[in-house]
Amino acid sequence: MKKKNISQYYLLKNGLDNKTLDSLKKGKNITLVTLERLCHLLDCTPNDVINFYD
Repeated sequence: MKKKNISQYYLLKNGLDNKTLDSLKKGKNITLVTLERLCHLLDCTPNDVINFYD
């Protein structure tokens, strides 16, 4: 978000709700639909947003 100069306010006004944004900040699970929406808003790929851990 910082690299693209996108605020939380922008995400909230364009389809993400407070609960989802809170989950993202806390590192909780999100749905693939949310991931798709986030990638669309940030103009990025899922690899830019998520990390997989063993």
